[in-house]
Amino acid sequence: MAGCDFTMRAPLPLTQDILLIGGGHAHALVLRMWGMAPLAGARITVVNPGPVAPYTGMLPGAIAGHYRRDEMMIDLVRLTRFAGARAILDRVVGLDPEARQARLASGRVLAYDVASIDIGIASDLPHLPGYAEHGVSAKPLGDYSEQWQRFVADAPQAPHLTVIGGGVGGVELALASAHRLAAAGRQPRITVVERQATALPGVAPATRRSLLAAMDAHGIALRTDVSVARILADAVDLTDGSRLRSDFTLSVAGSQPQAWLAETGLVLHDGFVVVSPTLQSSDPAVFAAGDCAHLAFAPRPKAGVYAVREAPVLFHNLRAAVAGGAMRRYAPQRDYLKLISMGGKAAVADKFGLRIGGRWLWQIKDSIDRRFMTRFDAYPAMPVEPLPQPHARGLAEAMGTKPMCGGCGAKVGSVTLAEALAALPPPQRDDLLSGPGDDAAVLSVGGMRQVITTDHLRAFVGDPHLMARLAAIHALGDIWAMGAAPQIALAQITLPRLSERLQARMLAEVMAAAGAVFRDAGAELAGGHTAVGDELTIGFTVTGLASAPVAKHAAQPSDCLILTKPIGTGVVLAAEMALARTRRTGGPMLGEAWAACIAAMARPLGMAADILRGSARAMTDVTGFGLAGHLWEMLGHGRLSARLDLSAIPLLPGAADLAEQGIASTLMPANRAALDHHVDGPRGATTDLLFDPQTCGGLLAALPAEAVDKAMAALDAAGEAAVRIGTVEAGAATAGQGRIVLV
Repeated sequence: MAGCDFTMRAPLPLTQDILLIGGGHAHALVLRMWGMAPLAGARITVVNPGPVAPYTGMLPGAIAGHYRRDEMMIDLVRLTRFAGARAILDRVVGLDPEARQARLASGRVLAYDVASIDIGIASDLPHLPGYAEHGVSAKPLGDYSEQWQRFVADAPQAPHLTVIGGGVGGVELALASAHRLAAAGRQPRITVVERQATALPGVAPATRRSLLAAMDAHGIALRTDVSVARILADAVDLTDGSRLRSDFTLSVAGSQPQAWLAETGLVLHDGFVVVSPTLQSSDPAVFAAGDCAHLAFAPRPKAGVYAVREAPVLFHNLRAAVAGGAMRRYAPQRDYLKLISMGGKAAVADKFGLRIGGRWLWQIKDSIDRRFMTRFDAYPAMPVEPLPQPHARGLAEAMGTKPMCGGCGAKVGSVTLAEALAALPPPQRDDLLSGPGDDAAVLSVGGMRQVITTDHLRAFVGDPHLMARLAAIHALGDIWAMGAAPQIALAQITLPRLSERLQARMLAEVMAAAGAVFRDAGAELAGGHTAVGDELTIGFTVTGLASAPVAKHAAQPSDCLILTKPIGTGVVLAAEMALARTRRTGGPMLGEAWAACIAAMARPLGMAADILRGSARAMTDVTGFGLAGHLWEMLGHGRLSARLDLSAIPLLPGAADLAEQGIASTLMPANRAALDHHVDGPRGATTDLLFDPQTCGGLLAALPAEAVDKAMAALDAAGEAAVRIGTVEAGAATAGQGRIVLV
């Protein structure tokens, strides 16, 4: 047993994979319940195209202007972090139940032991001429909400709208649209088109009369017994030969299943997954819930209320499927209370053929909807394990008050690092050409210069494929920053404790993602070392070749400083780990800020490096010590000074808001302490973010003034969002006394 340490309990191994396909209401509730009561040994993954998902019940109110967009959106990124799950922002486009694999739009293949489908429905009309170019679908709701907001902002004074579908959903959204446009000072002309002879089927006669009267009061026209034949950019042609002017054409006509379900081999009904009372499909390892499921044992209309009621049963049965135990049966209610908004803050209720209504009813509906969304607002704090008693002095201070960040936020501070390295003897090899402060080691090899660097990251995302991609891009940063062409990479991977089957899955995901990054960069992943530990850690040693590496310390006064990526990754990643929220001021939700952050990090630096290395006098990649720290290195630790334009420094969406709230990476205080006394200028969120540790950050380059315009034009043509952020200036009379001046 030599080498094993049983003094502390290691994390329990993961042995089963549960895959949630889609971020619908049932899955959102399952994730919340999972966070409250996780199942040991089970890894849960949710795949959804976006980082946020809309709540159906508040959509009419949001269209009418009663709710902000963020009030009706469930932040799936925050939710999956709370659940201890991994989020993959992608779309499932195929399922192989026999192989137990899901195929994603990106080309990835995910293995699973148990899967559940909650992908909703679509209301598009793919076979209707002109619809793809000019129509808007009410479902998926998120796309519709965003297109509506843009239309309201730019709508003409008397906009014409056409709503295809005269059911409850179509009428409710027509009323909401009329209210919103009228409140904005517009005079809308709205027509609801229903192919049946009667609109509003399935509601009580009194409810129908109330809704038709509301339509009449809002000036909404109703055309029945006619269908849409074609949609144009500014009109809709009907099958009776008439034409309606239409600046915004919305389809709420029926429900369409997602087409890929037909290729799964599962038993379907009109394209929807047939499920039993246990919510299992014809394959017991595949569950389905919400609108994409057909309750063959008790058919019901498509309504979000059923998805909400299915969630506890689905949660129980998913656990039973991977842990054993009896399944629960879902018994849907015979009818449900339909609370239908009437544009303004009034509503009617319909159930069992009875109708009631009024403003007081809208208040009840509003209370119900807000109470539902509160479940995804403030999550209960998980208990923190107390420190053992007694313990050595300084343990509480060393532990800190928040979890340690991953990525570059987990680096050792620059002052501590410098102290540790100060005692190293000078290099003895004649072929080692680099100094201790360079981004990478440089060796003279046969007339060329070989650049060698190593880097590794503690995992900060739950998706090993994404984590490997980011770690590979990050490790390549020093090679690109020195103007070298990537050559060979060796992996150093520590897997968390897993069953052998899940080890193989995770390692395959890591190597496939990293290998693709290195191949795209012109390098090869040639092997490495793998171990098992308490958490996923991925690192790479990378080599590159250059005839003349770009130095970090060769900047000169009057050089222009260019930055190729926005900053703020540390604060955004710290906020996501802490389940923080962005302020609701019209900016992105945390999940959206996180998604934008990941997208920026996942962009390799190779293209920008190719453009800049021909003209950059000095270059480095911005990583753990932040923009200010890496700029200070470029300035020769105070040999030169720099003047930065704070307003020009690009920031990630939501980063400034989070910084203003006091959210920071665990490395940020050390970065600030090392350099704050060399920085002059205003204080605020942007200044704070100068010390924010970056992971997969951009290139910081110093270019002669005469080379800047050509380089910027080339970067722009290549789609690189580079920005001029300042200039290099002469330093002080005494070395090390240079300044970073903020203006």
